[in-house]
Amino acid sequence: MNERIKDLRKIVGLSQKEFGERIGVSDTAISKIEKGERNPSEQTIKSICREFNVNYAYLKEGLGDMFSNLPETLLDQVADEYDLDDLDKLIVKRYMQLSKDKRKVIKEYLQSIFTNEKDT
Repeated sequence: MNERIKDLRKIVGLSQKEFGERIGVSDTAISKIEKGERNPSEQTIKSICREFNVNYAYLKEGLGDMFSNLPETLLDQVADEYDLDDLDKLIVKRYMQLSKDKRKVIKEYLQSIFTNEKDT
């Protein structure tokens, strides 16, 4: 499970500190889990699954896909309603997986673009 947690953290693009903050544990705890020096508690496993939409069976036993399908379904519903293509969906999905600080940077950038546009 330690390798799956490490792989997940890298896929979502977070440092050990950022990953730990998202699930309420220290970066030291994440480091020990990834090295196999410590097993994650059941609460930590459930926090990872909830926060990153990870399939519980995948995280515990390596069974099935890494990510659960429910948000995919919700994202597909939004995509249908707003006529989003695959790239739009990927952007939204990756944005939701970013840390709060990284989302803030993107929002500030987009806000600067939108507020500097001149009405035509």
